[in-house]
Amino acid sequence: MGTNSKRVTVRIVVSGRVQGVSFRASLQEKALESSVDGWVRNRNDGSVEALLQGDGESVRRVVEWSWAGPPRAEVADVTVETLDSYPRQKGFTIAA
Repeated sequence: MGTNSKRVTVRIVVSGRVQGVSFRASLQEKALESSVDGWVRNRNDGSVEALLQGDGESVRRVVEWSWAGPPRAEVADVTVETLDSYPRQKGFTIAA
């Protein structure tokens, strides 16, 4: 699967009740199990932002998951922006 899939990078912003509900840790877990690299962080406006990098299908799965999030989350919207060039990420971290 991974060898002929094009590597993609997307930035997502998830809004709604997404802070204080383990959203970042859950997204990190989903990304790692999907072999997606990048990072996730809380934003001052109450949303969660993430950078996802990996093969297109794996990234799509994580984006799809983010519409539901962990059990206590109430996701209102997910914006997805494809980035043409971004430094290659290794692993998946929770940023401050």
